[in-house]
Amino acid sequence: MFIPASLMKDSMKATSLTRITTTGKSILEQESLAIQQMADRLDESFSDAVELLASCKGKIIISGMGKSGIIAQKIAATMASTGSTALFLHPADAAHGDLGIVDHDDVVICLSKSGTTEELNFIIPALRQIGASIIAMTGNKRSFLSQNADITLDTDIEKEACPYDLAPTTSTTAMLAMGDALAISLMQQKKFTQRDFALTHPKGSLGRRLTIKVTDIMAKDSAVPLVRENASVTDLILEMTSKRYGVSAVINEAGCLTGIFTDGDLRRLVQSGREFLNLSAGSVMTANPKTVSTATMAKECLDILETYRITQLLVCDNEQHPVGMVHIHDLITLGL
Repeated sequence: MFIPASLMKDSMKATSLTRITTTGKSILEQESLAIQQMADRLDESFSDAVELLASCKGKIIISGMGKSGIIAQKIAATMASTGSTALFLHPADAAHGDLGIVDHDDVVICLSKSGTTEELNFIIPALRQIGASIIAMTGNKRSFLSQNADITLDTDIEKEACPYDLAPTTSTTAMLAMGDALAISLMQQKKFTQRDFALTHPKGSLGRRLTIKVTDIMAKDSAVPLVRENASVTDLILEMTSKRYGVSAVINEAGCLTGIFTDGDLRRLVQSGREFLNLSAGSVMTANPKTVSTATMAKECLDILETYRITQLLVCDNEQHPVGMVHIHDLITLGL
């Protein structure tokens, strides 16, 4: 039977894609299994390591060579962003002077699959002389690294996902997972909060939610629309249209907030058919409007606006003087 070349090509492509997908799934399963086996072996050495790190009065220094070094950099970054003073130290650079950053109060975490990494083991005696504590993360408990560490975390694997059992794949995944387990356990041990996290991530969305106050974004001074209670509705409308909010605060003789007037209130006055231009602002305002204090976080403002389906909030000081106004668009622009 004749099979067109195009159909043959499509069939071969489909077979190839299936084979690739099968390979990918197999690798993910192998690495997942290795992590599960490592979790099953986890013992008191892990809690000892977390307690040592939590009590560290100096720095947490993480070192490794090659691919293990890349994982060490990631672990250091995770720890630094979750409340610990952590940094990466390249073992080769350490042997040529950078050991000067290590102090006796520090804890050094050394990553090596075999525990026999020459550059890493070369600096172990010096770390011992300095007096730093050493945590080994290795798959070889009988190695030089493990024997000279205060605590060893077992990251042993049966084989790499690489078909030749050569390229660091499963082993680095195991180290990365162990590093994440250390970092998050340490974070909880140190009672690191969401607000603490935000302070180390000011550019992220969480940082913006938890660090930006309403006073950082509100309109203030002459940009805040407000009139006195005895002002006419005509003056009230002029104040509203001269500012960008479609609303105006109404204050008493002492400058304290007594009400608010919105463009919705104006529409309802027009629809009522009444003569209203010469009425006083105090007679048409809505009393007891929603307000926030100067200590309110921007995220809280957004929650209030969404809950009550309003578009702006007045910001008042402790004496109820209007000192600012925030619009929902200001908050949306921040990415909150």
